Amino acid sequence: MGFLIRLAITAVALWVTTLVVPGVEVSGRSGTSSALTLAVVALIFGVVNAVLKPLIKVVGCVFYLLTLGLFALVVNALLFLLTDWIARALDLPFHVDGFWAAFWGAIVMAVVTWLISVVVPDRWEGR
Repeated sequence: MGFLIRLAITAVALWVTTLVVPGVEVSGRSGTSSALTLAVVALIFGVVNAVLKPLIKVVGCVFYLLTLGLFALVVNALLFLLTDWIARALDLPFHVDGFWAAFWGAIVMAVVTWLISVVVPDRWEGR
């Protein structure tokens, strides 16, 4: 259940990102098509972050220390671009228009995901 909640939160954050950041867009033919695309891209984004981000943190820990963590913004933008590349390879109607769109898109995604996660619990306490 927690996985589906996280996926839904990421998909909603991705949708908000497409509304706020110019250069990040989903061009589905219908609302259902766009929602399905957002869910699949959210899944891709989650897998990319789960697999690559810890490896990048270990390998690039010196850069994280030297930049006081600001290197994370560049890493997040590059992971967002990788998500775009994988989505295009899967022929999904998702597009990120360059590094700066990915940079701002990753920031908006992080903030919106955090805000939604504060409101929506990951696990239900009353089991």
